[in-house]
Amino acid sequence: MSVLQEISSNVKNMKTLEYSLLARWTKQIKEDLRQGVKKPFKEVIDVSWGDPHRGGVKPLTFVRQVLAACLYPQLMNGEKLPVDVRQRAQKLLDGCAGWSVGSYSATGGLPEIVQRVSEFISRRDGGVQSNPENIFLCCGSQWALTRILNVLVNAEAPYPTGVLTPAPCYSTTTLSIEGLGGVVVPYYLSEERGWELQVEELHRALESCKGACHPIALYVINPGNPAGQVQSRKSMQEVIRFASEKRLFLLADEVYQGCIYGEKEFVSYKRVLSEMGPPLSDTVELASFHSASKGFMGECGLRGGYVELVNLDPAVKKYIYTLFCADSSPPVLGQIALDLMTNPPQPGDPSYLLYYQETQHIRSTVVKNVKKACEVINSLQGFSCQAVEGGAFAFPRIHLPAKAIQKAKEAGMQPDTFYCLRLLEEAGVLASPGSDYGQEEGTFHIRFCILLPHDVLGELLQRLSDFHTQFMKDFS
Repeated sequence: MSVLQEISSNVKNMKTLEYSLLARWTKQIKEDLRQGVKKPFKEVIDVSWGDPHRGGVKPLTFVRQVLAACLYPQLMNGEKLPVDVRQRAQKLLDGCAGWSVGSYSATGGLPEIVQRVSEFISRRDGGVQSNPENIFLCCGSQWALTRILNVLVNAEAPYPTGVLTPAPCYSTTTLSIEGLGGVVVPYYLSEERGWELQVEELHRALESCKGACHPIALYVINPGNPAGQVQSRKSMQEVIRFASEKRLFLLADEVYQGCIYGEKEFVSYKRVLSEMGPPLSDTVELASFHSASKGFMGECGLRGGYVELVNLDPAVKKYIYTLFCADSSPPVLGQIALDLMTNPPQPGDPSYLLYYQETQHIRSTVVKNVKKACEVINSLQGFSCQAVEGGAFAFPRIHLPAKAIQKAKEAGMQPDTFYCLRLLEEAGVLASPGSDYGQEEGTFHIRFCILLPHDVLGELLQRLSDFHTQFMKDFS
């Protein structure tokens, strides 16, 4: 008997990302370049990931110094490292069993780091209390989200479990829901209004799934991925009231909270919920996620994140804790990265000036990138890009010619995948097709990372402009 017959139908039914074709083709192109095959470009610019270090952004010195000292404590014996780096490394190692980052930690994370993350949340939210017992450190925010979905999605229920998710939406989330046997119930963000989340659309989405599934949760991404919108307080209040009225568990993905470029400010769902007061602040169940992978820190490979649970039924929390326990402890280096993100050097510390200069340089570079990317894209025929208010990506719409759409159909591809494949082959730029993230029928988009050095973005935009101009001529 083939093992294939034993594979869960939920896994078999998971959508295959359009990006997988591009990834395979990229691997071949890179191999061709290594073999000396002539291409119109010398290297591939990969902007398909929200990975600053992959794009060329340098890691923060303070972060890498502390990590180095924790990995090789002998570095703390001399004067080569700043005194606050040595003190932080010493403090972190004191919390590790055997004074080693190679030891397991407690299931929910090192208690000292959990406490400091709790203090960070309270500072961020203007003094709103944060209980360390409700915080779990984890192997990245998506890992934590999947564990909670494991509790919420009931594959044995008469009706499948539905989760309201934004469209466009980070693809890993929708794949996780499908893989667990849940149903993705899309609600469409309004592109014409800057990707605004409108509560009327939530009502429409909920009505649309009647009889098909039992909706239990509402997933929001703020700042948006891939759309880059930042929610207003008013919008968040409407979402919270909706979640309360419809008895939905609120899942708030807030991993890009440090990346805000426009006039709007980031406010957490927990803070807005608290400010709304009883009965909402005492009853709406919320899980909020953050990560050291995202934002200007960009330590994607260390896999450090946290989830904070608010107003959970103790019985539900017990099952979530059980699932977290099943995976032993989160990576200690990821926990350390999270500690450094939530508790960076302060004015007066020896490392503060350099840390401030490096983070401000990254921030100012990305602000310039946002302005430049939108200007260039909106100047191209057939392209339109809403303002990028936060996050790591631009998500412009492409108004593809009918000939290009027909050619894509003949090739058995989504039209925006066809565009991205041609962009990769002819210009050496790897972007992601909007069809992987969900989009209104008849619309097409691409997603590319903007957390890049300014010169890399300049090269990317030049290649994109030249390619797009020729593409539109070829298919007009």
